Amino acid sequence: MSQHTVTAAPPPERTPAVVPNRGKAPLGRLVGVDLARGLAVFGMYAAHVGPDPDRGGGTGLLMELAHGRASALFALLAGFAVVLITGRRAPKTGRAGRQAVVKVIIRAVILLALGTALTLTDTPVQVILAFYGLYFLLVLPLYRLGAGQLALIAAGGALVCPQVLYALERVFGDEVLRIPGEPAGLASLLFTGLISLLFAGTYPALTWLPLVVAGMAIARLDLAAAGVRRRLALTGAALALAGHGGSWLALRLFLGAATPAWWSDTADFPSAGTPGWLLVASPHSETTLSILGNAGVAIMVLVACLAAMDALPRLRRLAGPVIAVGSMSLTAYVFHIVGIQLLGIEELPGSPLPVLLGFIASVTVFAAVWSRFFRRGPLEWLMSKATGTARHVR
Repeated sequence: MSQHTVTAAPPPERTPAVVPNRGKAPLGRLVGVDLARGLAVFGMYAAHVGPDPDRGGGTGLLMELAHGRASALFALLAGFAVVLITGRRAPKTGRAGRQAVVKVIIRAVILLALGTALTLTDTPVQVILAFYGLYFLLVLPLYRLGAGQLALIAAGGALVCPQVLYALERVFGDEVLRIPGEPAGLASLLFTGLISLLFAGTYPALTWLPLVVAGMAIARLDLAAAGVRRRLALTGAALALAGHGGSWLALRLFLGAATPAWWSDTADFPSAGTPGWLLVASPHSETTLSILGNAGVAIMVLVACLAAMDALPRLRRLAGPVIAVGSMSLTAYVFHIVGIQLLGIEELPGSPLPVLLGFIASVTVFAAVWSRFFRRGPLEWLMSKATGTARHVR
C-alpha cells in the first residue's frame, strides 16, 4: 500500500433541478450534494497537481488533508448517486425499477471501459473510474434496502473487510493476481483486472464498498429534517474521532508511537503487511480505522454543505461556480487528465502551488460558463444519452 496514493474523481448522477417547496428545504438538500462534489474535485486536484505535503507548513497541511479524504467523499456520493437513479425515498419498482437497474449497469460498464482506457494512457494518476464502475455493480443488489439495513451492512463491512483483505495479502501476496498454470491471454488479463479491482488495486472494492453503502443509507434519509442532519453530523464526528483518534491512541498504547501526524501520509508508520499496520488510519491504508475516520470526515462535509445551502441563500449564489464544477465532475476529471498530459507532469504530487490554482481556476470558469447554457456537463450529457437507452426496457 503505497504512500501518497493519488485519487481520481468519479462522475456524479446529475442532481436534478429542484423546485422550491414552501416550508421545506429541498433546494439546499440536493444542491448541497453538488457543492460537496465540487469541494471533492478541488481536493482531488490538490492531491494530484498540488505541492507535496512533505514540504510542511500551512500549504503542506492543506495538501495532506486532501489525500484520501477527497476520494472517500466521492465514494460516499457514489452511493448517493445509485439511490438517486433507483429511487431515493422509495425504490422504483416494476418497469421503472427495471429501467433504473439497466441505467446503473450501463453507467457501470461505461465507467469500467473509460477507466481502463484512461489507465492505458499511462498518466501518473491512479485512475479510480474502473473501480467506481465496479462499485456500482456490486451495490446494485442492495438498492431496495432501507437506511437502517444499509447502515448495518456498511458498518459490518468496515469492521470485517479490511481484516479479510489483510489476511488475503498475507496468504497470497501477488499470487492472488495469477491464474495457476494458465498462459497469459485475454481470459487471464480479464481475471487479473477483476481481482485487482476487487482486492489488489489502489481502491480495492472490498474495503471501499462500505463507504458507498454508507452513502446509500444517507440518501434514504429525510435530509430536509434538521434533526436528521444533527444526528448525521454527530455520527460523522464520532466516526472521525473513532478512526483517527482511535489510531492515535492505539499506536501510542501498543507500539509506543508518538507521531503527530498519525492520520497522514507523512507519518512514520509500521510496515505495510505487519499487524501494526492495522492500527494505522492514514489515507489509502485500507484499514478499519482509516475507513471510519474518512467516512466521518466525508459525512461531516456533506452535512455542512447541505445545511449551508439551506441556511445561507446568499452563499448558494456565491458558491454557484463550485456547485457547477460538482455537477460535472466526470468532465472535470477528464479535464485534469488532459491538462496533466499537456503539461508533461510526471510526478504526483509535487507541482508548484500556481499549477494547482491554475487547474482550479480553469475548471471553475469553464463549469460556470457552461452551466449557464446547458443543464449537464459535456461528458455528463453523453452519459445521459447512453443510459437513456434504458427507456426501451419493458
